[in-house]
Amino acid sequence: MELFLRGIVTRLRDIFDLEAMGGSVASLTASVLVALITLAGFLIVWRIIRMVTLAVLDRTRVDETNRSFILALMQFGLFTVAIVQALSVAGVNVAALAASVGIAGLTLGFAARDSLSNIISGVMVFWDRPFVIDDLVEIGEHYGRVERITLRSTRIVTVDGRMLAVPNTAIVNTIVASYTNFPNLRIDVPVTVGTAEDLGRVRRLLLELVRDPSVYLVERAPVVVVTSLNDYNVELELRAWIINERDHVARRTALREAVFEQLRHAGVEMPCELLALKPIDVRQQAA
Repeated sequence: MELFLRGIVTRLRDIFDLEAMGGSVASLTASVLVALITLAGFLIVWRIIRMVTLAVLDRTRVDETNRSFILALMQFGLFTVAIVQALSVAGVNVAALAASVGIAGLTLGFAARDSLSNIISGVMVFWDRPFVIDDLVEIGEHYGRVERITLRSTRIVTVDGRMLAVPNTAIVNTIVASYTNFPNLRIDVPVTVGTAEDLGRVRRLLLELVRDPSVYLVERAPVVVVTSLNDYNVELELRAWIINERDHVARRTALREAVFEQLRHAGVEMPCELLALKPIDVRQQAA
């Protein structure tokens, strides 16, 4: 028993030998410092490459969306090389590490599947270009201006000033409406008038509001169409193409108010659905 205890004590002394531990700590510290210096060097190289690339892109007049995509790919590739190089100079066997990652690949795959899916979707967004930076878009229930497109998400600034990071997977798998991807946009304002009203007169009153050639297209003339005939009213819709599609929200709001004031001053009846409640004497029915 005594020999056994002595053996354990000797083994512990060998393991926790201060001189050996000091050498290991010094070696590890040196490796970490070299790795950090390597990463810092790559960071400096990236900034130089980024400056040169931006200068070249400015000369070639590449649009903001393609510029963002090119810089994202270059940054991703360069920093991947930087991490591999830093691990190598730190004494890490990258090949063995890759093999270990391959063994644990199933677990890592499940953990990172959402991120990888977003990156792949980001490449598809850049390639398909359903919108570009500074477009006004509607993605699902969210509307706003595209501030930035990354490999993982698309940043949208809403009309109330919020920044939304929409995953690129959600963009690929949903309907995206762009309000500025094509020139000009039509705004529609629904109107209801009484069944006794002269529709020709109402049409003339509404068209007077959209005659400004600096705001509305002349080659695509505005129209007023009947969309529904009901028992108590007639539903119309004023349709006008605006020149500056970026103003569609403000123009629609202003035109809706102008329509109301125009018809009100002209004495046009704008009825709404009414419900009549008739009192019933329950005692008389019971009798």
